Amino acid sequence: MTELQSLTWPPAPVKTERLVLREPEARDRPVFIELLASPEVHTYLGGPRPRDELERELPEAPERWPGSFVVDLDGAMIGQILLRRATEHRRPAAVGKVELGYLFLPRAWGFGYAAEACAAALDWFEGVLPGEPVVLTTQTANVGSMRLAAKLGFTEVERFRAWGAEQWLGLRSSVTPAA
Repeated sequence: MTELQSLTWPPAPVKTERLVLREPEARDRPVFIELLASPEVHTYLGGPRPRDELERELPEAPERWPGSFVVDLDGAMIGQILLRRATEHRRPAAVGKVELGYLFLPRAWGFGYAAEACAAALDWFEGVLPGEPVVLTTQTANVGSMRLAAKLGFTEVERFRAWGAEQWLGLRSSVTPAA
């Protein structure tokens, strides 16, 4: 069992100025389907999954596991933050570290919600597992994710090719980045 799995879960909701990071609820299922079926969301993630397949396969109540937060704006889900241990990562530099992942609905893009939510999740993580480094992988073509990684304090470890595109692996130490 990893440290994330041994945490008391779910934690109290994590609140920011505009958002709440909380555990998934049954009412979030349609948004999970929308996120996973969205061609825009999955432009740099290998493409969307078929909506009918998701309707059949996703449970009525989303799974709850340590490190998975729903991002809630005004009582409605707009995205998801994932913090999970990279056990079988494609890059040796990431194995054993916690990896940050995030998905946001296209209608929530451009308002700073991803930066606000990811920063809050990273602050929460630092509070429960102090000193643990976090990694993030994104395609270099994903300009928005590259900007977000820099804003959150990730620094480049390496670039590599996978899935027919250049990928970027960044590392964030427990030091708080400058604003």
